[in-house]
Amino acid sequence: MTDARLVTDRGRPAVRLERHLPDPPAVVWKALTEREQLGAWFPSEVIVSGGRWEVGAAITFTFPPDVIDRTFTGEVLEVDEPRVLAFTWGEDTLRFELSPEGEGTRLVLIDELPPDAAARNAAGWERCLDRLAGLEPAADAWQPRFEHYAAAFESMLGPQERRPS
Repeated sequence: MTDARLVTDRGRPAVRLERHLPDPPAVVWKALTEREQLGAWFPSEVIVSGGRWEVGAAITFTFPPDVIDRTFTGEVLEVDEPRVLAFTWGEDTLRFELSPEGEGTRLVLIDELPPDAAARNAAGWERCLDRLAGLEPAADAWQPRFEHYAAAFESMLGPQERRPS
């Protein structure tokens, strides 16, 4: 695990997370784009219009009702298999960059987001990326991560919004 970093040299603030994954980029790409594999680590169900990750395709993100009763929409912005996948996710823009690293993959996730969502999203993405790496974080692991990021980001971005209850 690596800490999320705040990125402020873009049009909007962003959090940047990195993970080394033991699988090669082609395998990680499938985890990012195949609906069955996304369900194992992504925080919502992902339905791509037409079933193909193509620039301009509409995406629907439906959260489990026991987590939050919410559906987001988005659009595929960039597809460069197996190197880059970018799409909007509600108000956020997510960019996944994959590069070979030894026998595995270096995954970089950049989440451009509203300023008050930085700590919440950094903590949430850490949990998701842990799951992508095959780890199962403790159910209460989110809170200390959020507190850490809220303290780190608040001076630059203002008060940080907690996850919905």
